[in-house]
Amino acid sequence: MQVLQVQLAVQADPSEVGRARRWVRSRLLNHGVDPDAPMAETVVLVVSELVTNAVVHTGCPAVLRLCLPVADDSAQAGPSGLLRVEVADASRTAPVPRHAGADEDATNGRGLELVELLCERWGWYPDGTGKRVWCEIDTRARPVDPMAGVDWAALAQ
Repeated sequence: MQVLQVQLAVQADPSEVGRARRWVRSRLLNHGVDPDAPMAETVVLVVSELVTNAVVHTGCPAVLRLCLPVADDSAQAGPSGLLRVEVADASRTAPVPRHAGADEDATNGRGLELVELLCERWGWYPDGTGKRVWCEIDTRARPVDPMAGVDWAALAQ
């Protein structure tokens, strides 16, 4: 299977997260994916979480990379297979999923839990003087509601 890789340099500014989301929607659209489709929404949410983590926790620039599978069948529109998202940053500190606790109004602490729930798999590895956090999303699985079946009470504990 062929893969198209595209990347975006992200500055150490929280406003860059919005730019990363717009860039991802544009790349998906250019790749034949409806930017409002559930799979696209999942990719945008995951990118938002990973880029936010990189920018907020390191205070350094990062690089966002999308690895989009290219369909072998030219008649098929959009990607087919595992779409990989990677974010490289300047910190070697391992990403650790945190639990936001029972505070439903908490604005942080759920990012990696969402990544874990929405992706087939995720991980990280040291990369140069920093690290690379990655995840893979199955483009063939188009859930009606990616949050269906989530045990929100368990997440809040």
